[in-house]
Parts: sequence; structure tokens; C-alpha cells
Amino acid sequence: MLPIPAELVLETMVLWSAPFLRVSAMLLIAPVFSGSGVSVRFRVLLAVLIAALAAPIIPTPPTTDLFSANGLLMAIREVGIGFAIGFVLQLVFGAVVYAGQAVSMTMGLGFAMAVDPQNGVQVPVLSQMYVILATLLFLSLNGHLILIATVIDSYQILPPNLSGIPVSSLGAVAALGSKVFASGISLALPAMAAMLMVNVAFGVITRTAPQLNIFAVGFPMTLMGGFFVLFINMPNLISALSQFLDQALMQVPAVFM
Repeated sequence: MLPIPAELVLETMVLWSAPFLRVSAMLLIAPVFSGSGVSVRFRVLLAVLIAALAAPIIPTPPTTDLFSANGLLMAIREVGIGFAIGFVLQLVFGAVVYAGQAVSMTMGLGFAMAVDPQNGVQVPVLSQMYVILATLLFLSLNGHLILIATVIDSYQILPPNLSGIPVSSLGAVAALGSKVFASGISLALPAMAAMLMVNVAFGVITRTAPQLNIFAVGFPMTLMGGFFVLFINMPNLISALSQFLDQALMQVPAVFM
């Protein structure tokens, strides 16, 4: 049995290091993969498998020593690019959570909190429902496969080197953050407009019949009206979520161009 030279092992580690760092950083922050239900062991094994498949087809890293200053700079750059790719998709799910919070406040369900398995924080139950819908749509659109393919294709635009991340790419990622509130409001706008009309109607009723206990009658009616509007608006909500996810998946490679 021939011994494996140490130089060959180091060369293989250098070749695998760039895709492993970029993919593992993306898996750490991207939606679905970063959920609390996905174990760290699974993410590490998946990153190793993807790196092993992608290493032969990506450009060769510029350094031959991972434990040098150049190796550290390359590692920081690869991790930063992976974080940026996953963060773009995470913004879409942030808009979904914001939409659920806005609708919950107008319906009076702001106090009904539940733990979001995606982010590990407490969010209104409607936000959790929206996140579940977005996750199912993301998987049905093969978003997880497109996201992994985008990470590998990103080496054609940003090959492993020591030049750093372009400032324009960081600015584009930051600019996408402003769209979170606009996208969340557009998702919640139909239900919020309908609930505003309900609240205005109850305001008129209170003025015409002051003896009516508006808190005893208005709260259950607001809940019933809110659930009715959500049921009627569900096809439009799913269509809007699909469009947002499609746009986000197309925005990921455009950010680094």
C-alpha cells in the first residue's frame, strides 16, 4: 500500500477550500438550510459533498498555503461572498415575516406569538404561516437547487482571488434591504386595506350607537373578517410570493455583476 504524500493532501485541501468556504457560508445564512431543524452535521456534510463535486470545475485558488496571510484573506473573501448570496434570499423571508406582523396587528393577533423554526425567534402566528408557505413555494420552485447552482456559477463572475469583494456588490446587497419593507407592505396591503374598512365601519357604528360595547363585538368581528379576507386573498398571496421568490433567485447573480 503506497503512502499518500503530504503535498498531495495539502494541494487537495487548497483546491477544496474555496468552494467549501463559500458553500458552507451560504448554507449558514440561506433560508431553509439555516433553519433550526437542519443539523450542523448535515450542513457540513452537504458543503463537503458540493465542494468535492465543484472543485474540479472552478478556477484554481491563487494561494498554495491555507495557513498563510494570503490563505486567510482568500478565506475571508469566500465566506463574505457566501454570506451575501444567502442574505439576498433571507431578505425575501424577512419581508414575509414583516407582512405577517403587519396583518396580525390590524387583526388584533399581535399578541398570539409562536417560535419561528426558520429564524428561532418569536413571531406572530400569521408570520409563521407566511414563512411556511414561502418555504413550501421555495422548495416547489427548486429554489434550493437553484441557490446551490448559483453559488457554483458565481465562480465565473468572482473567481477565488485576493482582490476582495467589489464595493458595487456590497452596495447592491445593502440596497436590496430597502425593498424588504416595500415587499412586506405589498403582501399585507389587501388584508390591511380590508381591515381598515372594517375598523372605519365599527367607528361609524360606535358614533351612532354609543351604548354598544365595541370591544365585546368588534374584536371577534375583526378576527372573523381578517380570516375571511386571508382566505379570499390566498391565491393572490401565493402568486405574489412566487413572484418575489423568482425575482430574488434572479437577483442573486445580478448582484455580483
